[in-house]
Amino acid sequence: MTEDLYADGRAGLDAEFVQRLVASQFPQWGDLPVEPVKIDGWDNRTYRLGEEMTVRLPSADAYALAVEKEHRWLPVLAEQLPVEIPTPLGIGRPENGYPHQWAVRRWIDGETADPSVIADLPSFAEAVAGFITALQAADATGGPGFGPHNFYRGASPGHYDPDTREALRGLKGRIDTAAATEVWEAALASTWDGEPVWFHGDIAHGNLLTREGKLSAVIDFGTSGVGDPACDLVIAWTMFEGESREAFRRAVAQDDATWARARGWAIWKALIMLHAADDDPTFKDIPVQRRVIEAVIADHEAHGRA
Repeated sequence: MTEDLYADGRAGLDAEFVQRLVASQFPQWGDLPVEPVKIDGWDNRTYRLGEEMTVRLPSADAYALAVEKEHRWLPVLAEQLPVEIPTPLGIGRPENGYPHQWAVRRWIDGETADPSVIADLPSFAEAVAGFITALQAADATGGPGFGPHNFYRGASPGHYDPDTREALRGLKGRIDTAAATEVWEAALASTWDGEPVWFHGDIAHGNLLTREGKLSAVIDFGTSGVGDPACDLVIAWTMFEGESREAFRRAVAQDDATWARARGWAIWKALIMLHAADDDPTFKDIPVQRRVIEAVIADHEAHGRA
């Protein structure tokens, strides 16, 4: 689809276009109002459909790979998890220039998790850990392994070794690249020896919903799969710190090797985001990435060295 046809800064989409898609393919919902959600993600553009549903449209080819996966597995996982997750209601097909499959889901009430307003962050961290361990305990038979559909979450972080090394070279003199390299190489030296287990792949504050300050739902399973669950520990440095981080560490009960790989996942993402900012002035979270890098290095020094 051309950028000037439906352009409103949302991957060439707007509410009127989405309403036409819905009316064409799901006429039973065609008269319901459509409006963009207040807080949107990067991988999908999300619209409220009436009072009880949402429409999620992938913003690029890579993100569209998750639509069928989520439709197949979310109902299976929902029965095994302690908090609400999205309920699939339908899959839409490409139409009128929009090139991807898209999803209709049930709306979930809640506020995006904000650590600055959660009164008891250590207890919240324990609840997140409880979700992660319940997800790991879910039956993984036949579940999707790592691959392009989840950007190789569940594999070794070494899949991204070339990108990480490039970022380290580009950031030399601007961060402690020697310490960051030590973290990265410790991650590469660790391997997952267990049976594949379910992981979410993007446990981040934007994918955690709260009600009255408590964890009430987890959304966006686009990077989910079965494999090594180390990637789900990254929130230890991106959302938690101090007492809440230690509460999360205790409650999630992962071994030292898994924590080493988790530090690798965390520092990989922060490094490449910080390095990418050199070429893209739209990046506005540089201080966040620096804080993550510093926190991960400190965690390695405190917990990761033999």
